[in-house]
Amino acid sequence: MEFELSPEQREIQTLTRELAEAEIVPNAAAWDREHRFPHELIEKLAELGLMGVCLPEDLGGAGADFLSYILVLEELSRADAGIGVTVAVHTSAAALPILKFGSDEQREELIPPLARGEHLGAFALTESSSGSDAASLQTRAELEGDGWRLTGRKQWITNSAHAGTILVFARSEPGISCFLVDRDWEGVTVTGEHRKLGLHSSSTTDLVLDGVPVPAERLLGEEGKGFRIAMATLDGGRIGIAAQAVGIAQAAFETARAYALERRQFGRPIADFGAIQAKLADMATEIDAARLLVYRAAWLRDRGEPHGEAGAKAKLFASAVARRTSGEAIQVLGGYGYTKEFPAERFYRDAKVTEIYEGTSEVQRLVIARSVLGLAERAVPTPA
Repeated sequence: MEFELSPEQREIQTLTRELAEAEIVPNAAAWDREHRFPHELIEKLAELGLMGVCLPEDLGGAGADFLSYILVLEELSRADAGIGVTVAVHTSAAALPILKFGSDEQREELIPPLARGEHLGAFALTESSSGSDAASLQTRAELEGDGWRLTGRKQWITNSAHAGTILVFARSEPGISCFLVDRDWEGVTVTGEHRKLGLHSSSTTDLVLDGVPVPAERLLGEEGKGFRIAMATLDGGRIGIAAQAVGIAQAAFETARAYALERRQFGRPIADFGAIQAKLADMATEIDAARLLVYRAAWLRDRGEPHGEAGAKAKLFASAVARRTSGEAIQVLGGYGYTKEFPAERFYRDAKVTEIYEGTSEVQRLVIARSVLGLAERAVPTPA
């Protein structure tokens, strides 16, 4: 299957690349060093419509397709993967679930400010005791009058410190439900900004819910059907993380290639040596393969076709490619690659998490295996 980008898709790709080169690449090292969330950049992304690329125009978005959004994530992540995940969670994990599962009133109230980048969206599923086993979450939603009160603690929540709307998953009487919570509501506390291995320009915090009152109109979808919403959201979100991984890998390859052409040893560029050529050839081949898997998964989603298996394959392969390619880039640069003088070590640090969040590589293999074997969907078994 071949993918030929439309003129509109190429325009969005070019727009994002130009912004990334001008506004992100020159600042990425400083943001990484300072562990700083760049508010000013989010405003610029919003001005260009990149915070709502695949959201409908009548709700404040750009009205582009999902593949266009994936192109945006790849280009942003090529410049700084922390920015890529900020936009990915905001769009894939917050805005799109509201668009798909929300009522007309919820969409009209909550989507426009997200699409315009007036605030960020967040997705609060993970807890200290429920990661891959998401169904074991302990946050509770207790009925109170016409609404609920939420009590619990969420962990490693991207964007929550800067979010306006947060999708919170909690255990209610019929099962797990999803609630649309405003960060400034009574009882919501953002705490514990985590110091991470990589993605230093993104914000990752915990979320404490202390009897948060939630009105009935802020239930997303049906009561007790929240786990289905979470799993459907992750199906699409994994494609976004796969695009992030491709962006990291591409940046690492470009750094290694440029260095190999410039660095001289034994009287000639190291790009003349077969060992270096083999590394670059393998990197280029794997990146192309990963990109095609990602684009195929996005294409299937745009067509309304099943994309769970395709998304899992894309994320599994692309995340491994990002890790291998960024590691090989350090090897090509030698001692320089191990220093912060070059960005290769940042790419290496950023790449690892793509094998962990939005479903670990081990979980992706389970998803793929169950699909190819025709097994019924079921929760990941809890270890004995």
